[in-house]
Amino acid sequence: MNFGALGKTLIFIGIVIAVFGVLMMLFSKVPFLSRLPGDIKIERENFTIYFPVTSCIIIGIIITVILNVIFWLIIRK
Repeated sequence: MNFGALGKTLIFIGIVIAVFGVLMMLFSKVPFLSRLPGDIKIERENFTIYFPVTSCIIIGIIITVILNVIFWLIIRK
């Protein structure tokens, strides 16, 4: 087993998780992101459930475009 490659992979995954954490902290300050049409919010007496359907779709599209541009730039070299 090649532990060097495994170590590099784990470091890369950790960096990606840290970047997503920072982005989540920044996006929490964007007021319109959590109130999009299609986001489901159920409030009862004792609990609140929030399903950010539309927000997840938009974030997924943005991440897909960014990754496609990055991979296109890498393959082009």
